[in-house]
Amino acid sequence: MRTLKQLIPALTVSDGAGVKIKRSIGQKAKLHIDPFLMLDCFGSAQADDYIAGFPAHPHRGFETVTYMLDGHMLHEDHLGNKGHLKSGGVQWMTAGRGIIHSEMPQQESGLMRGFQLWLNLPAAEKMKEAAYVDITPEQIPVARPTPAIWVKVIAGTFHYQQQSWAGPIQGLSTEPLYLDIGLAAGSRLQIAIPEGHAAVLYPYEGAVRLEAEPQSDIPEHHAAELSHTGELVISAQQNLRVLLLAAKPINEPVVQYGPFVMNTVEEIQQAIQDYQQDKLTAGKSLASIKVHTLVGE
Repeated sequence: MRTLKQLIPALTVSDGAGVKIKRSIGQKAKLHIDPFLMLDCFGSAQADDYIAGFPAHPHRGFETVTYMLDGHMLHEDHLGNKGHLKSGGVQWMTAGRGIIHSEMPQQESGLMRGFQLWLNLPAAEKMKEAAYVDITPEQIPVARPTPAIWVKVIAGTFHYQQQSWAGPIQGLSTEPLYLDIGLAAGSRLQIAIPEGHAAVLYPYEGAVRLEAEPQSDIPEHHAAELSHTGELVISAQQNLRVLLLAAKPINEPVVQYGPFVMNTVEEIQQAIQDYQQDKLTAGKSLASIKVHTLVGE
């Protein structure tokens, strides 16, 4: 069975134009779990915590995955894409050689809650053309292996006994598996993950129990890095919801400067220069939206 390697408690930080988030993976320099660079959980019913949103900003060298549990955000980018991310939907964006985008709340009150994951790209793909896809809730299959368990399959394929459910995101080089799992109290679920893949559990409603030797309880809002071999077995002492993220490690150097993630310092310097000279996106930019000052980490 997969065992616990480390726990990363989420810390409350501010990002964008002042949005309050809980950050686990990526909260410190080099606190990555290859190929996962960052995992943010945002959630508040107080508009002041999210209303300023994420004005236009650049990215290069990785993918961002935004999963909206509750609320409504509008995405715009230099490619001309405009997508409404609503409850249950996902935005999968490949920054590649460069993208400038904004994510702004479309509500003035109420609950806004969700996740953003940064997924690294291998060196051979870091400079490919940027791409973007909106995934509606209706496009995400929901497996119900037992009456006490449901599994939303966002990326990869979930197998249970003789059945399989394939998510809308397939065929990426890191082979990501992205599951949102609901367990009723007293239920237990066994999940096959490809050997060698990195795996992370993130319970966001209640705590999850990792059935292994030794047995481990993973508290709410903690990212749990798991060992790279064996099957995953989890159980619930109370009703809970938990994310499972798994992917093939890239095993390449990671150099990050704020929203740029490359393999060398020289490539980062080139990214900054391209951004300053309006070459990051081949001269295209978001009209009428001021780009925030670039901040390094």
